[in-house]
Amino acid sequence: MDDYRLIADEVAADIMTGRLRPGGQLPTQRAFARRRGIAASTAGRVYRELARRGLTVGEVGRGTFVRAGRGTAADDGRIPLAEPADAPIDLELNYPTVPGQSELLAAALAPLLRADALGEALRPVGAAGTAAARRAFADLLSTDAGDWGADPGELLFAGNGRQAVAGALAALVPPGRRLGVEALTYPVVKAVAGQLGIRLVPLAVDEHGLRPDALAAAHRAAPLSAVYVQPRLHNPLGTSLPPERAAALAGELRRLDLPVVEDAIWSFLRPGSAPLAALAPERTVLVDSLSKRLAPGLTTGVAVVPDALRERVAGALRAGGWTPNGFALEAAVRWIGDGTPTAVAAAKRADATARQTLAREVLAGQRLRADPCSYYLWWELPGAWRAETFVAAAARAGISVTPAAAFAVDPRSTPSAVRVGLASPPLPVLGWALGVLAGIAGAGEGGG
Repeated sequence: MDDYRLIADEVAADIMTGRLRPGGQLPTQRAFARRRGIAASTAGRVYRELARRGLTVGEVGRGTFVRAGRGTAADDGRIPLAEPADAPIDLELNYPTVPGQSELLAAALAPLLRADALGEALRPVGAAGTAAARRAFADLLSTDAGDWGADPGELLFAGNGRQAVAGALAALVPPGRRLGVEALTYPVVKAVAGQLGIRLVPLAVDEHGLRPDALAAAHRAAPLSAVYVQPRLHNPLGTSLPPERAAALAGELRRLDLPVVEDAIWSFLRPGSAPLAALAPERTVLVDSLSKRLAPGLTTGVAVVPDALRERVAGALRAGGWTPNGFALEAAVRWIGDGTPTAVAAAKRADATARQTLAREVLAGQRLRADPCSYYLWWELPGAWRAETFVAAAARAGISVTPAAAFAVDPRSTPSAVRVGLASPPLPVLGWALGVLAGIAGAGEGGG
């Protein structure tokens, strides 16, 4: 992260804690630069970053002022200078960044902007990508997965992880057929299933993850065509299958002769354990991407597909228009080659742990489920709170969180819970926001 963002974090914390009050004027950029001992250009970047976050507003000829956020008011009687920003503290979207990330990404991209390299990168690319991309991604995926190694010949590519999931599901589950998923699942899978005409079947989970007996029972009731599962760092629950459960699930999938789509997009935060693809390679399509490892703006989705399913998945990616972007794929090859994803992933693991520690401190006494190294937590709300009521109360305070209904496959079995994403705000702002949420939860106004 650039130095200007660290300085912006400090100013943001002063705004969120009330040390800088709504309507207050910030010093000129030149004065701010002198006071901080930084370049004027850096001060300009700080001010632009604060405006981007919805914390300040500039008025030509007058200066830069602290903006009134949701649930705040200037207590000295002054009129706020602008309408409140929409959910200025976003605990829904979850795209982590760490210090130095932009510099690492920029270093690998610079040679790609030469005319000869750029011309090559802008050529169209099919689902199979390039030989260099297959080798690079196979190496990257293998670093997270214990003794398992991805076979470059089994790799296919998509524009992003969501498209890779969509291609796998379209290939494995015909319209009108049934797909088994954890009872709480990734919301994008719900949307993709709706678009593809796939019927989702909720499968019971426990503290260890998906229950093999629940899978068997659902298949007996009416045959499933495939299963979608998040074995490591389940979103939203944060659970990871222990080795015994993973082996039992792989055995049940083999006994039932079912293919499985394994979502490994968050697994870089908990490396070292074997994926389902290592336990049942002949029937597992493992999906990953760079959006969480690196950044969402220039990403690539990847799928490790067994030979028996390869043509079906490749055809679905082509038919859906989900094949990769050549420039993004070439950028990824260069990043992987210089070790950028490995370095950034290590920094993000430390960052996620720090954020979980902060959350546990601020939300002490609440019913939380989370992995110590994940970027989200599952909060079972206290008392008579309903998730939708709590989400509305949080929004009035300028904080957005995700209700359980977004993840529930069966709307009749939706718990009173929310998912809190920890990745996006700076740490001081995150701590402040979590404190506000703890106050709302303790107010006891959610019954009904």
